Amino acid sequence: MKLDPILRKASQLAFGRKYDAAMRILEPEVNRYHGSFRYYYLLGISCLHSGDFGGALTWLRLAREVKIRDPLALLGIAALYMRRGETDKAVDLYLEVQELDEKNRIAKKALAVIRKHAGAEAFSAWLESGKLPSLYPPIPFAGFSSGQILGAALAVAAVAIFCFGILMWQRTIPNPFNQRKNRADIAALVLSQEERIQPVETGGVYRYILTRTQALETYEKALTLFTSYRDEAAKLSLNRILESNASDGLKNKSRLLLSYMEVPGFDSFRRSDNVSYAEAMVDPVLFRDVHVIWRGMATNVEITGNITSFDFLVGYDTRTTLEGIVPVVFDRAISLNPERPLEVLGRITPLSSGIRLEGLAIHQSGRLENQ
Repeated sequence: MKLDPILRKASQLAFGRKYDAAMRILEPEVNRYHGSFRYYYLLGISCLHSGDFGGALTWLRLAREVKIRDPLALLGIAALYMRRGETDKAVDLYLEVQELDEKNRIAKKALAVIRKHAGAEAFSAWLESGKLPSLYPPIPFAGFSSGQILGAALAVAAVAIFCFGILMWQRTIPNPFNQRKNRADIAALVLSQEERIQPVETGGVYRYILTRTQALETYEKALTLFTSYRDEAAKLSLNRILESNASDGLKNKSRLLLSYMEVPGFDSFRRSDNVSYAEAMVDPVLFRDVHVIWRGMATNVEITGNITSFDFLVGYDTRTTLEGIVPVVFDRAISLNPERPLEVLGRITPLSSGIRLEGLAIHQSGRLENQ
């Protein structure tokens, strides 16, 4: 997955050891990238290298909350434990990394260091030697912009460019941001023979009535979309199953599939699967827990403790057309300007009289006003 311009620029700065500059770009965008592992990890690793260890711990812990078993976040937190001399906690994390990646070079090296320098004095001497950064996880490599590639083309021989292009195509240069969950192994999500034999119930009152063939095809469609990383589109099929006369076995398998889905950020959301306000209002139950990005204006903003709520004027970012008004609730205090248009990334919750958005992140910039 390609990085968006902000993450790409910050990654390039961090890769060039300009950590403070990378942090200055990233920190104002915290609302935009709420829930984004890429953002939290990049900001955390920049703080780690710059010496802001408190900030590093905060952002890397947030990264771990998004992907609890990701080796990168675990390595960063383990390095912070090493710095504080809490080697027992560090060992636990390094062993967890090895469970996920038995050939991980950093975890192997760190465990060797702990064994070799057992004892408080020996370990303190190792820390004072300044070798701890060798155990930091990698800084994401963002690649090159088109201008940089063109400049390189004018400066180096065609053969060198060709070879470099092959290396990039084959991804021989690691990019931690491109490590997505492997969805090739879906054995637990495949319907059993028993589930296929009787996929629907007879009798009862349901929102949707499916035939045996429709029930099976609806689930298979959801599974195909899921393996293509189209989680939001897959949810429509799964919600139809859950509100239908599908069998308990098929509904349980649908709930299991939903549990595997990822929460998107602005940088990872698939805009081609974005649902419009008009579509969602036709049958809100069908869009339960579907993530959307809608543009508009905020009014009646209230911040009470750790809760931020406002009425979202969907489509009114141009101040000419109002598609509808949707209540939005964030489970934290956020900063927004009600005089400027914004984009809201949120999760649809059906109500008896419409829908509500559970807010995940907002994006406000001059670019939205210009559009």
